[in-house]
Amino acid sequence: MDDSEQLNRDELADLQLTRLRWSLEHAYRNVDFYRRSFDAAGVHPDDCRSLADLARFPFTGKRDLRDNYPFGMFAVPMDRVRRLHASSGTTGKPTVVGYTEGDLETWADVVARSIRAAGGRPGHKVHISYGYGLFTGGLGAHYGAERAGCTVIPASGGMTARQVQLIQDFQPEIIMVTPSYMLTLLDEFERQGVDPRSTSLRVGIFGAEPWTEEMRREIEERMGIDAVDIYGLSEVIGPGVAQECVETKDGLHIWEDHFYPEVVDPITGEVLPDGESGELVFTSLTKEAMPVVRYRTRDLTRLLPGTARPAFRRMEKITGRSDDMIILRGVNLFPTQIEEIVLREPAVAPHFQLVLTRRGRMDHLTVRVEARHVASASQREAAATAIARGIKDGVGVTADVEIVDPETLERSVGKLKRLVDRR
Repeated sequence: MDDSEQLNRDELADLQLTRLRWSLEHAYRNVDFYRRSFDAAGVHPDDCRSLADLARFPFTGKRDLRDNYPFGMFAVPMDRVRRLHASSGTTGKPTVVGYTEGDLETWADVVARSIRAAGGRPGHKVHISYGYGLFTGGLGAHYGAERAGCTVIPASGGMTARQVQLIQDFQPEIIMVTPSYMLTLLDEFERQGVDPRSTSLRVGIFGAEPWTEEMRREIEERMGIDAVDIYGLSEVIGPGVAQECVETKDGLHIWEDHFYPEVVDPITGEVLPDGESGELVFTSLTKEAMPVVRYRTRDLTRLLPGTARPAFRRMEKITGRSDDMIILRGVNLFPTQIEEIVLREPAVAPHFQLVLTRRGRMDHLTVRVEARHVASASQREAAATAIARGIKDGVGVTADVEIVDPETLERSVGKLKRLVDRR
């Protein structure tokens, strides 16, 4: 552990308050949006005398970042910005994030800390299958792995057959990838007649999309590795905001010396006590180029005491997002609920898509699921029937289920597009 990981809770709180007061002042003085936002709410950085006072400050949302596209949220001149990243912008303008040299150092540090918590050590080879480019996953993992003293294999996404060959030839101990693409790699190993458990891989660090305990069990059993979760989002820094520790696998420790978490009621915005489920909110404590104040992630979780890293609170694995909750004929439905049902069926892969349409006055759900390569026509039909029954019994809604050929559902930077709304 580094020095910050060995702080006690009181020492951490003192550090957080010092950094929080700096971050609020930095944002207020240098970002017009925050100056207007704080003034409209009747608060000033000097009003933050305790960590609890943060609740008096207004939220920041993704729309605010898009409204200030491209560089309106930056708190430093462009000649101090060393790198730009951006979201895909599939639902509007992309959100753009800038990094100073100091920000890049911090980012490498927290990803290195995450890799160590996952079991990585200097000298390990890390196969990175996150996408490179404007997406933060690839480069975030890359520089963090180098900072941790590891050897990087920058495979990026795609060319699945070649990736399987590289894993056999280069013999990495660690893979960093989305969990859905890991399952694609597993299928390719088996298609080539290679036992995935025979490889050199020992740890998988999976993130960039929600995944369930059932998916963890499938990956660990088929691959013979420890599967641990990493969390991040580009608006806050990228991967490395929180990490699951390999010795406990009991949720993700948030690196609270850099990112201050809150959980709020998604409707009222009220701060909830630790242990209660709600929407995760982050305030950056050390970011220079683009500080964020009370950024609403839309991810649903709860905060719990630290275990393997006692100074840092844990967040439960993300159970869904407040903005991907589907209300179907009065029933609240999250994609992770469907995933749990899909994973029970051996004839299909955990790659699925929810398609919403309207039939007359009623909303209708079709669940499209990819078959495994070895599944016969009768096995596909039986799986469709079982999944439809499981959704009806477990969630309480009626849905059509279509079993489609492997690798036919739409993907972006290794992530499956879970929801298609055609209403």
